[in-house]
Amino acid sequence: MTWTWKLEDADGNAIDTPDSDLGSQGDAESWLGERWREFADQGASAAILFEDGRQVYRMELSAAEE
Repeated sequence: MTWTWKLEDADGNAIDTPDSDLGSQGDAESWLGERWREFADQGASAAILFEDGRQVYRMELSAAEE
């Protein structure tokens, strides 16, 4: 199985996503967890996780209000 992320901007347009072919869901979630702020700073507003091309879930990338 291959787990990958797709990043989108606020309009739903795809943003270039660094290579993220990962071996497990946990690896994929850790990978995004370490980088999501950087992606948000570059204009990404959502990340979509895929398992072998099948969408698993979509997550909004926004920092919590303080």
